[in-house]
Amino acid sequence: MILFALLIGIIAGLRALTAPAAVSWAAHSHGLALDGTWLAFLGYRFTPWILSLLALAELVTDQLPGTPSRKVPPQFATRMLMGGISGAAIGASMGSLWPGAVLGVVGAVLGTYGGAAARAAMARAFGNDRPAALIEDVVAIGGAVLIVLAL
Repeated sequence: MILFALLIGIIAGLRALTAPAAVSWAAHSHGLALDGTWLAFLGYRFTPWILSLLALAELVTDQLPGTPSRKVPPQFATRMLMGGISGAAIGASMGSLWPGAVLGVVGAVLGTYGGAAARAAMARAFGNDRPAALIEDVVAIGGAVLIVLAL
């Protein structure tokens, strides 16, 4: 089960806010036991809604031509932070908060670089970045849903 912390980190590497939004919905629906941890806020009433709105905004801004690369320091750090928090939440629900956090960060690094490479290859194949970005969106959202459903 701790493998899911790595996988949710990969999702954070693809779309930084999709991972914590999915984890927050899982915590809110009691799929993740976070009560008594510093991550309990993820299960609060409004947290999943707020994170979902932010994740939707990220999906839109990702399509804009002026959006910086996910590999520049602020975006990369955000992905590692969100991967770490999301992985920690999954780990905490199994009594392994810190291993979950570490795996979430590792997953975010893998997802950031792997996602960038995959998207670039798809964009070259399509001759356009938009279809590649939309496929990446589907993979990130679908992957996040599958991970939290499997918990």
